[in-house]
Amino acid sequence: MARNCRFAVSVHICALLAMDEENTATSDWIAKSVNTNPVVVRRILAALGRAGIVKSQRGSAGGSALAKPSDAVTLLDISRAVDEVEKPPVHEEPNRKCPVGAHIQPILTDIITQAETAREKELAQLTLAEVVGRLLQRGAEA
Repeated sequence: MARNCRFAVSVHICALLAMDEENTATSDWIAKSVNTNPVVVRRILAALGRAGIVKSQRGSAGGSALAKPSDAVTLLDISRAVDEVEKPPVHEEPNRKCPVGAHIQPILTDIITQAETAREKELAQLTLAEVVGRLLQRGAEA
């Protein structure tokens, strides 16, 4: 699953769990909301569990729930839990004799690093509770 897709699905899953913090949800039920395979949901739940965001219990009475209040979970927490660290997308072997190829890699790396830093800053300021608030507001307007 692509990086941005994992993040989007993870926020969806966490928002579902936050909407009903009193109960647990099965991966099958979550998968129906996300419109994906339960195996995909279980993989993401496992990653969120390793990060301490979600707790899960197996078995017929099992399910998943948030491990902490939604206002204590930032979107950066979720992103870091499910997104793999990737090298900047620059090609490996540009022509060093070319005026562009000789210098493009460090320039693109700096630009991408700056963009990623800005992304992380924004995600760190948004909590899961704020996402749920926006969902409830949209639902009320519909």
